[in-house]
Amino acid sequence: MLAGALALAGLAAQPFITSQVAAQAASTGDDNFNIPENFQVMGSADSNERRATARVNGNIVTMTDVEQRLALIIAANRGVDIPEEELQRLRLQVLRNLIDETIQIQEAAAQEMAVEQAEVDAAYQRYATGQLNMTTEQLNEYLASIGSSPRSLMRQIQGELAWDRLLRRNVEPFVNVSSSEVTELYEQLQQSRGTVEYRIGEIFLSANSINRQAVFANAQQIVEQLRQGGSFVAYARQFSEASTKAVGGDLGWIRLEQLQNPQLESAAAQLMPGQLVGPVEIPGGYSILLLIDRRQVGMADPRDALLSLKQISLDFAPGTPAETAQQRADAFAQAVQGMKGCGDADAKAAAIGATTVDNDQIAVRALPEALQNIVLSLSVGEATPPFGSLEEGVRVLVLCGRDDPPSQNAPDYDTLMNQLETERVNRRAQRYLRDLRRDAVIEYN
Repeated sequence: MLAGALALAGLAAQPFITSQVAAQAASTGDDNFNIPENFQVMGSADSNERRATARVNGNIVTMTDVEQRLALIIAANRGVDIPEEELQRLRLQVLRNLIDETIQIQEAAAQEMAVEQAEVDAAYQRYATGQLNMTTEQLNEYLASIGSSPRSLMRQIQGELAWDRLLRRNVEPFVNVSSSEVTELYEQLQQSRGTVEYRIGEIFLSANSINRQAVFANAQQIVEQLRQGGSFVAYARQFSEASTKAVGGDLGWIRLEQLQNPQLESAAAQLMPGQLVGPVEIPGGYSILLLIDRRQVGMADPRDALLSLKQISLDFAPGTPAETAQQRADAFAQAVQGMKGCGDADAKAAAIGATTVDNDQIAVRALPEALQNIVLSLSVGEATPPFGSLEEGVRVLVLCGRDDPPSQNAPDYDTLMNQLETERVNRRAQRYLRDLRRDAVIEYN
């Protein structure tokens, strides 16, 4: 649980960027190269033979740096076994991330905007207490227990703070959004009231005609790890080449047309919350999508309703024969059907040896997804069908009351302005980082 929380917590503001933007930013223009069709490698073709260390403009990225950052990803997978081949890919990706971080930290220092250690310490403490409900000492101990270190996480924080500082000086002041653009978008939202919005997570991997097959295979491996329970947020932060990687690939609430790609729109439209699709080929590479949630624009979401529920439980003593348990469960179900609402439940439950628990403030979305639709269809005083098992006992939920959420208002002018500005900042950010990479002197050991 703690490892998952560590990977899921984002340290930057939520970006607003489309897949097409990421694809355009990642395009390599490989058609301009003169590459022979009878391609042959001179020397060893195994990139894994290279040690995962590098010198970036004179600063060294060590094997220890790579392994400690990798430990954060492994911990975020909550015990899911990661094959050695996948670990090697992760090491290479972590190395690329550390190189980017080093470049960003160096650039901030060169422009006299260096991130001071006191700022990193303060952000680290806020992360520990605010996101994980831990003291810094407890976080230090946890990181050491998984094979990482406070220094590794602080380095990631420093890189994110440096990059944010660079963008605020060198990119954001040169991004302009006119009032007419905001007004046009606001009118479009008003017209789309009642249509569906999607909150989507994306992992974007750039590819060209030379490496497309290898990138696709890598994307398939990522999808396989995610289907086995790997953390989407952790993989997005390490693998995705879109600027949303800092927040685990979260695109925020968007309409499908904002993906600006028919393949992605079609794939996302078929998903239920929590489902994954990909890799989907798009211009410039491949995308892996996770549908986090969906809602109707300007409409209240029924899953935000607050319920007053009474749980009635019937437990079975260890060793109870299955036939006996089934008979008691059938009698329990008949007794529940005869109850006259929550006011009658306590007495009826006691008569059959069942127990009751009340919860007066639980949101529908806090319930398991399979149970949400059942509860939403209930009238006050009605109960769900019995559920459970011989080991866990049988139980029902009785609806005692329901407070529906208020209608949602469309985003205001300032919110829309911020969304458009952030989208354009992200476009420029991709180009900015690409230029910094091009100018860096990188030596591999």
